[in-house]
Amino acid sequence: MYARSAVSVGRGAEGGTLRLTAPLTQCLTTVDSSKNPANDNADPNTGGEITYTRTYDLHITYDKYYQTPRLWLFGYDENRRSLTVEQMYEDVSQDHAKKTVTMETHPHIPGPPMASVHPCKHAEVMKKIIQTVMEGGGELGVHMYLIIFLKFVQAVIPTIEYDFTQNFTM
Repeated sequence: MYARSAVSVGRGAEGGTLRLTAPLTQCLTTVDSSKNPANDNADPNTGGEITYTRTYDLHITYDKYYQTPRLWLFGYDENRRSLTVEQMYEDVSQDHAKKTVTMETHPHIPGPPMASVHPCKHAEVMKKIIQTVMEGGGELGVHMYLIIFLKFVQAVIPTIEYDFTQNFTM
């Protein structure tokens, strides 16, 4: 289960709103082929399990109220068909589904609802992570904030792993 994303910076629809967009993220999941409608003709000699890819568009906006980044996700199946709300919730930790992660309308992009990670605890958690690193003698540059943020959000969406090339020590 891995993901790669290219991050670009742009101006949001509202003047002064910073929007970071990671246009392509892959989430690999192992499932039983009998549950995957794309494999109606699956070979019975393959052991019954296949690996298929779910792809997510990630959007990071700045939440003015909480003054933190806010993560938005929209998923596609291996045939690039939009995932249903229920399918997107399958990729979210059940402890967080419909509580921390909800389906909402994106503030800048029209279309169907997207999964949104509510930002109410982001600042508090990020501050604790940074303090823990500093107490351990480490130092985090501002350039690492986005990577740390994505790794923190990974606890909510455990099926997506964002980056193996950047690391920090707690």
